[in-house]
Amino acid sequence: MAGVGHNRSPAGPPEIYLNGRFLPPDEGKISVMDRGFLFGDGVYEVIPCYAGRLFRLEHHLQRLDNSLHGIRMPNPLDRAQWQAILERLIAQLPGADQSIYLQITRGSSGRREHAIPSGIEPTVFAMTQPAVYPDATTLATGIKAITLDDTRWKHCDIKAITLLANVLLRSEAKDRGAAEAILIRDGFAIEGAASNLFIVQAGQIITPPKSDHLLPGITRDLVLELAQQHQLPCRESPISRQMLDRADEVWVTSSSKEVTAVVELDGHPVGNGRPGPIYGRMARFYSDYKALLQTGRLASGMT
Repeated sequence: MAGVGHNRSPAGPPEIYLNGRFLPPDEGKISVMDRGFLFGDGVYEVIPCYAGRLFRLEHHLQRLDNSLHGIRMPNPLDRAQWQAILERLIAQLPGADQSIYLQITRGSSGRREHAIPSGIEPTVFAMTQPAVYPDATTLATGIKAITLDDTRWKHCDIKAITLLANVLLRSEAKDRGAAEAILIRDGFAIEGAASNLFIVQAGQIITPPKSDHLLPGITRDLVLELAQQHQLPCRESPISRQMLDRADEVWVTSSSKEVTAVVELDGHPVGNGRPGPIYGRMARFYSDYKALLQTGRLASGMT
């Protein structure tokens, strides 16, 4: 992490981290021969930060390791180095809710070739920006969603930067007046275009089990932990299209959506068309968890 700079003016945008240096965003440059640019050969993470405190950092860094392993690439930094970089980034917006983005590509070998080259340095990038979370009205009233065929590849558990299929699916949902697309593969609901999926059926919370077909969400795992902690019946089980259509409640979760109720699916109301009672309980549990982290009563960082 040599070459650390302090060139950002107080009124300017937060500095970024790029290959060992902190610098203003407009000074960050990478080669056009970078394999991330040429092939989408890289992975990323998005880490929430509440009131200056990182959200489940160890879980996010473990998922980063898993994604890197999935593309046959070692992590260029250890846990302590990552934490130092991220803590410095968020210190630029003291006490603010933030969204940390980090990306690692395989780097540049100086030529375009499909085979993975050896002995090249990865490109490591990280930045912070003010977080945008669902507003109180959205949380209280819920969102609309549609179902679409899952047109993505077979390694959705890798948080790869090749997100064109997700972009197109999410854009189709937006064009049709919905906030999210629930993806269907072989007759089963898998996850959202940018979220994990939960349903409630006969009082039980159900989410699809982890597999190559879905991203193992950090917020998803927390929701399961909170359900178990508060003795809400829950299980990981495949969700058929029929189960989805007949669900009493449908939720989506992610770092940016947190826990959000889907109240309309493919133009039909979910349940009574309003966020359901079990969602209401989970939303309170999640809000309480955030409050503990924001006020320092819950350990953050690597714990």
